[in-house]
Formats: sequence, C-alpha cells, structure tokens
Amino acid sequence: MQTIEAEKFKNNFFNILHLVQKEGKSFIISHGKNHKKVAMIIPCNPYIENQEERKFGLYKNKGSFRFNNDFCMCEEELLAI
Repeated sequence: MQTIEAEKFKNNFFNILHLVQKEGKSFIISHGKNHKKVAMIIPCNPYIENQEERKFGLYKNKGSFRFNNDFCMCEEELLAI
C-alpha cells in the first residue's frame, strides 16, 4: 500500500481513482508537515464482499446508560478535535 501526501492526492485525484478502480491499488493519505496518516482509499468491491454480516442486539438487555439533564457536548468535543 502506497502512502501519498494530501496535496499530491488532490492534484492527481482522477489518476489515483483510475489506479484504485482498474488496478485494485490502495493508498494511505498523509497530511501536514509530520505526514500524519489520516485516511485510506481502497477498492470498494473487495472490501464490501469480505464484510461479515453484523449481528445487532448482542448486548440487548445487558446494560444501559443515562444522560444527566445538564449534559452538554459539542461535536468538536465528541470527535476530540
């Protein structure tokens, strides 16, 4: 899997999409001067086909939660941005 900087990804977006679609290549996208890995682009079909069916309700009636009336959290805090 090849790592590519966000700027290079932006400038070569359609070429990279072609490589992903036609050749099945995957890319990790890095950003910033520290080249922090932030995203990945992979071919869609193999990823979807290899997914197992999720079973919901595994912990049904085994736990609970409650919010206090004064609970307040913005989206940035929730996402730790």
